[in-house]
Amino acid sequence: MSDFDVVVLGGGPGGYASALYAASAGLTVALVEKEKVGGTCLHRGCIPAKALLHAAEVFRTVSHAGAHGVRLPEGVEPEPDWPAANSRKAGIVNQLHKGLSGLLKRRKVTVVNGWGRLTADGAVAVDGQNLRGRAVIVCAGSAPRAIPGMEVDGVRVVTSDQSTNSEADRLPERVAVIGGGVIGAEFASVYTDLKVDTTLLEALPHGVLPIGPDRDVADVLARSLKKRGTTIHAETRVGTLEQTSNGVVVPFETPRGSDKIEVDQVLVSIGRRPVTEDIGAAEAGVRIDQRGFVEVDTATMQTSRPGVYAIGDCVGTPGLAHVAYAEAMVAVDHILGENPPPVDYAKVPWVVYTHPEVAWTGMTEAEARAAGRDVEVHKHAMAGNGRAMILGETDGLVKVVAARGGPILGFHLVGPWASELLHEGYLAVNWEALPSDVGRLVHAHPSLAEAIGETMITFSGRSLHG
Repeated sequence: MSDFDVVVLGGGPGGYASALYAASAGLTVALVEKEKVGGTCLHRGCIPAKALLHAAEVFRTVSHAGAHGVRLPEGVEPEPDWPAANSRKAGIVNQLHKGLSGLLKRRKVTVVNGWGRLTADGAVAVDGQNLRGRAVIVCAGSAPRAIPGMEVDGVRVVTSDQSTNSEADRLPERVAVIGGGVIGAEFASVYTDLKVDTTLLEALPHGVLPIGPDRDVADVLARSLKKRGTTIHAETRVGTLEQTSNGVVVPFETPRGSDKIEVDQVLVSIGRRPVTEDIGAAEAGVRIDQRGFVEVDTATMQTSRPGVYAIGDCVGTPGLAHVAYAEAMVAVDHILGENPPPVDYAKVPWVVYTHPEVAWTGMTEAEARAAGRDVEVHKHAMAGNGRAMILGETDGLVKVVAARGGPILGFHLVGPWASELLHEGYLAVNWEALPSDVGRLVHAHPSLAEAIGETMITFSGRSLHG
């Protein structure tokens, strides 16, 4: 039996953040991980996916080099180098994994390799060894959801985990992406920009990002994908896949009738599920809800068993690495006897790293009106923004939803570097700033951020360039 202040079950973003934050507060910590520290985000999700998205961005930029005054040799056309892109991606992942492992070691976190399970007496059992802490933090993570009857073989039918870990020597020529949410939209953007014949099939209306951002910004992304060559089918029901000698036949039905396509690969991207089936929850008295999520009090992240906490993808909060970081701080602060403010899930930052990027925080216009709020809404297009024109990326807009005469309720944008521009709006929404507060701030010229300032100014009834 080994005793620690905190035992962390799972080494993904929530797990390693819990371990590092607790260790920095002087607590002794054991971190249990069955594979490599870093979890899905580092090894199969966030980091590798964004590396591939950047490879697609570079290819897209080079393909349009002539428009920027850079001449390629006569008759030379750029080609995607999929092995090289995957090699660079792997290098980034390995470097980050090495850095994380070193940081855990410097903080004197004891990393235990193996599958950990909660026990009836409140410990964590790992391959016959019992780890006891005065608190346990469960960070069991998530896995891709499957579609019944659609067998994933890792070659012709794959999930996002397998796509980011691809060791294939070439890109598929034809891809069907099933699911138009965040993961599906990002992969559709990668494949489309790398000249793969890409079809996106989504069960809900609108086809692209049907849930999450304001419809105005999601529609900009949908139009951009279509303009670049993505075929998008909304309100689509996919039938049983048929393997052929040439690929996979994907039958589907839409409101317009039945159809089918043949592709080289099918990417199933319909979301992720919590991995809580074999963590010993029942034995430990930790309640799991009908969807498989660990039930927690989000004010403290504590489960139904005192002293056992749960955070990250295994609880029913937004499945975002940065949300898991925030939840880790809440849990550890509570273990330390402090009274931390809970995470305000309605106002967390969301980003979709497509081209163009989509980002938002707070309420959409539809959500605000449905909640009975009297709102004022203003938008500003990127089309006239000098920096966007210089970049050659003018597809985009900023949309601000505010209470009439009151604070900013929602901030939504689509366009170049929306992921980095978001945080001004995130602060404004969370600090309940007035549009006039932000509109009076000076935004550098020329900059993409000017579009934010211009949008805020229009709430005064006046404007500069809009």
